[in-house]
Amino acid sequence: MSAEQQYLMLPGPTPVPASVLRALATPMVNHRGPEFKALLEEVTEGVKGVYKTRNQVVIFPAAGTGAMEAAVVNFISPGERVLAVSIGVFGDRFASIAERFGARVERLSFPWGQAADAEAVRERLQADRRHEIRAILVTHNETSTGVVNDIRAIRAAAADHPALFMVDAVSGLGAMDLQTDAWQLDVVVSGSQKAFMLPPGLAFVAVSSRAMEASRACTNPRYYWDLQSALNYLGKGQTPYTPALSLYYGLRESLRLIDAEGIDGVIARHARYRSMVRAGVKAMGLQLLASDEVASAALTAVVAPPGLGANRIRKALRDRFDVVVAGGQQALDDVIFRIGHLGYVRDLDLLAVLAALEMVLAGLGQEVKLGAGVTAAQRVLMNEEGR
Repeated sequence: MSAEQQYLMLPGPTPVPASVLRALATPMVNHRGPEFKALLEEVTEGVKGVYKTRNQVVIFPAAGTGAMEAAVVNFISPGERVLAVSIGVFGDRFASIAERFGARVERLSFPWGQAADAEAVRERLQADRRHEIRAILVTHNETSTGVVNDIRAIRAAAADHPALFMVDAVSGLGAMDLQTDAWQLDVVVSGSQKAFMLPPGLAFVAVSSRAMEASRACTNPRYYWDLQSALNYLGKGQTPYTPALSLYYGLRESLRLIDAEGIDGVIARHARYRSMVRAGVKAMGLQLLASDEVASAALTAVVAPPGLGANRIRKALRDRFDVVVAGGQQALDDVIFRIGHLGYVRDLDLLAVLAALEMVLAGLGQEVKLGAGVTAAQRVLMNEEGR
């Protein structure tokens, strides 16, 4: 089969709708002219809707990690204390970026496959009586483990501590509930290649007025990531340097699709995907890394049966059925495989992938009842539709 016929079930990049692909082919315009000004203003407002914010939003040409670095260099000065709450690879990445730029980072880490304990965060911040901690770094959705943190609870645990509350929502925004303003989140970063249904290349940063004050006092050097410069240009309907113009056209179309469905409808759809996949995998007798209470709606991490190996399963899925799923990272390599189900995914895609997984497991000698996983997922879908 060709790449166009693949079932691309990754936590990013995700499949791109046909109308968005067509929008990407829109002819170029002057990025200092009136056409781009109108486009930039339209998509910036649209992204605010997904963030559920009236705060400033800046769009950088970058991967999600670029947005994480932008968050660090604009709001955290060298030598400042930072509390990094980590539950996996990307929580560790946020901490590492802050360390690279001279912050004194304290890591509050939790076992992979579990969510952060809001009470532990509360206790640590209460112990910081001098308010030396200037920023709190938290992951919304930990892509490496398929665990979602309760950002609302963790933010409530921070209470009136003055530290900036900074969230990596690269893979969670648009797939799960995240309310930037209502939850008083100061800095929230995301990327285009996840629930926004775009190719990689755009990074989004939402910034509260409190964070803007901190950015003006920040001593970290920045040029490409200079938030104030980006906002100054945004006021003129421009960007500081050449934008990823094609992706802006694609973003306009993806935002149109999200708006037509309604952001709350999009979130509910992803919750259904989570229920379908988890029910199907459980019916096959496989173990899930995350418990139901903290399971991500963006992806599901599945533990490979003993002796079989996750990478062997992944290879068989791709070779036989052109189903592409992600592997485990670092200590979880060959231990888990991750089924992405965010963005432009349909119910029937998930049923097909579960059917393929059943056949692959049977072919590899695993005892599995063919049709059990698909039936379990179908029941979830039918119950949802019957509401």
